[in-house]
Amino acid sequence: MKGRARVIIYLTVPEAGPAAIEDAYHDISGRLADTPGLLRNELLRSAMDSTGFAVLSEWESMADFKAWEEGAGHRSSTSPLRPFQDRAGERHYGIYEVVAAY
Repeated sequence: MKGRARVIIYLTVPEAGPAAIEDAYHDISGRLADTPGLLRNELLRSAMDSTGFAVLSEWESMADFKAWEEGAGHRSSTSPLRPFQDRAGERHYGIYEVVAAY
């Protein structure tokens, strides 16, 4: 588990409602199903704010994530969620490397 990477994208519900986020998430997940190094991803809804969502992805390594992120298909495959990114805070995403786990 040490050395794996986790990426969190923060989202906010549009006026149309949460179904738009859920649909975009399922669309993207289908496109990324065979991405090298991608172990899994999850759509999370905030238990503290019903308008807050996040996508958490787990990667085999930081190198795998960076290779995908720098690849040609990154922007086009993730574009359906881009309009819902929560840009109200300091950062609308986070990239973390696992340094310890039990």
